[in-house]
Amino acid sequence: MTLTNGPLHDHSLFLVGIAALVCLAGAWATSRFFRRLTDVRDLQHYAWLFLTSLASGVTIWCTHFVAMLGYRPGTAMSFEWRLTGISLLIAVAGSAGGFLIAGGVDCRCPRVILGGVVLGAAIASMHYVGMDALRMPGTMSWSRPLVVLSVGFGVVLAAAALVAARSAYRHADNLMCALFAASVVLMHFTGMSAMHVVADMPGMDMPGDSEARYGLAIVVAAISFVTIGAGVVGYLIDGQSRSAAVERFRRLAMYDVLTGLPNRASLRDRLTEEIARAERLDTRLALVVIDIDNFKEINDLRGHPVGDEVLRVLGVRLGRVAREGEYIARIGGDEFIALCRLAEGRTLDAFLDDLRQALSAAIHLGSDALVPRASIGAAIFPTDATDAETLVNNADLAMYRAKGDPMRDTCLYDAAVDERTRLRRGMTADLREALARDEFFLHYQVQTDVRTGEIRGYEALLRWRHPQLGLVSPAEFIPLAEDSGLILPIGEWVLRTACAEATRWQPPYRISVNVSAVQLGEPGLVETVRSVLAETGLAAARLELEMTETAVFSNREQALLVLREIKEAGVGIALDDFGVGYSSLDALRSFPFDRIKIDRSFFSGGGTPEQTVVLVEAVLSLGRTFGMSVLAEGIETPDQLALLTEAGCQEAQGYLFGRPTPLEEILRSGQLTQVGAL
Repeated sequence: MTLTNGPLHDHSLFLVGIAALVCLAGAWATSRFFRRLTDVRDLQHYAWLFLTSLASGVTIWCTHFVAMLGYRPGTAMSFEWRLTGISLLIAVAGSAGGFLIAGGVDCRCPRVILGGVVLGAAIASMHYVGMDALRMPGTMSWSRPLVVLSVGFGVVLAAAALVAARSAYRHADNLMCALFAASVVLMHFTGMSAMHVVADMPGMDMPGDSEARYGLAIVVAAISFVTIGAGVVGYLIDGQSRSAAVERFRRLAMYDVLTGLPNRASLRDRLTEEIARAERLDTRLALVVIDIDNFKEINDLRGHPVGDEVLRVLGVRLGRVAREGEYIARIGGDEFIALCRLAEGRTLDAFLDDLRQALSAAIHLGSDALVPRASIGAAIFPTDATDAETLVNNADLAMYRAKGDPMRDTCLYDAAVDERTRLRRGMTADLREALARDEFFLHYQVQTDVRTGEIRGYEALLRWRHPQLGLVSPAEFIPLAEDSGLILPIGEWVLRTACAEATRWQPPYRISVNVSAVQLGEPGLVETVRSVLAETGLAAARLELEMTETAVFSNREQALLVLREIKEAGVGIALDDFGVGYSSLDALRSFPFDRIKIDRSFFSGGGTPEQTVVLVEAVLSLGRTFGMSVLAEGIETPDQLALLTEAGCQEAQGYLFGRPTPLEEILRSGQLTQVGAL
């Protein structure tokens, strides 16, 4: 008697349904685990490879086994357990091989397709080894075309599933799930259709055999659900941990660590929204710039911890001032910006009075008391400016007028008066001559191994000695150089000078040079770097270019192209001031940084030591995830160093290790020697 099979011929629809449920659940879990596998590296990568392979193998094997237990050939049927066990190992091991190939860093299409072919071959091999374990009284034969078709279904759909998973398609996970499930189901039932059995003793089912197979099928399905479910629980727990980390870094990205107020990035978004609202409703918006007077003296005379406490207290007070429709942010240093809707029943004068009261009340520091003073400037949209940048600049000009007037602490923007202030503040012409007059020079700040105290490198820092004003702060002239485009020749001078001097150093330490947003947007930057390296003879591996997220995001596409070319040239790339800008996970994932530099605000902020350690550990974890080393900036006290050591950060720079110093002093200290001549 010959028994033939179709995809559902002589099968229990109940057990076929159970098999389909197992397949869908396992395919869903496998697709999610594979996505996580491709997102992580190092030990986590292999942990997720194990879970993904186990989920895939169990899915393939249990779908086949449950469906086979639902197969009713009309004769006695049993399984040879050794081959059945081997088929499970084939499913798991083959899945591991396929996911290992397709889940690596190199996700080019041929590699992913190869991984899919291995996965499909595992599905097909598992099926036919499992079929070889089937024992029935009779002779089994196969339709070769259907066998080839079944293998084709398994291989093609598995490859398509992995290609979909590594694509940028929005629903890539769901597409992988559907294609993977289809590869298993179509492989199985096409393979079953290829089988022909000539039974020796048809109709010889043992009494109770169907019930036993039903029970065994349900047990196998339950075990598969438990196995897959355990992995899903781990996936969900990991997802919650990642969500918590993302939220923590979102908080870091949008809020100032020291004061708890929104930061510059948050202000930019809010200001755009408020201006759009004012335009839509035809209302006015006031922007207020606040600068704490003589704050540098507070830091110099009382120390940075006292200065940080002053900023923290003022931040808390300013936060309490804001009502509905009002907004206050700290944008850096001792500068704050406030927004106030002028159509909400509260006048600008009343808002400014509240700000002054909050800023002028005494701050008690132990037995001492400090009475701060602030300069305030305000501009109104659309009366004083019609765009965000001009509005901020005009309020800033008004604030500088208030700072220069001993009789007033608050000024509103006045176009006629503040334009003269703008001109007085301009040093562009002097900057243009400074390079030709050799007024620029470099200081170097040491970067140290925290564990051993060994020097790891130096950061080159630009200084300007103005013939009349003396030393001018980089915070004053760098923005002017960027606005005027002079940062391009000045930046090239810094790069060339630093590389030329570093070439003569013994030992040959790393040299770090800052790159601004303007330089990063310049198409000739890569060629400049290559020519400087060629002219000076400095090894590319010794040069590291530092840039902030603001510089990177000002022209994302251009920056990505430039950084990749710099990376290919062998030059290191560092993300500077991490924690005060966007602090974007996407930036770490998308751009080829070698190093993350933690901003000093992590250690001088108002958080507890435990919170600081947790934040630094979180950054270190990100660094490990994305293959980047981490260096902490602004380490000034032994207590800060102790926190850094506890967190496990290995590199640091700051006043505790050495202030920015002329090269001559470094040579006299014996940290460096020079060979050759410039």
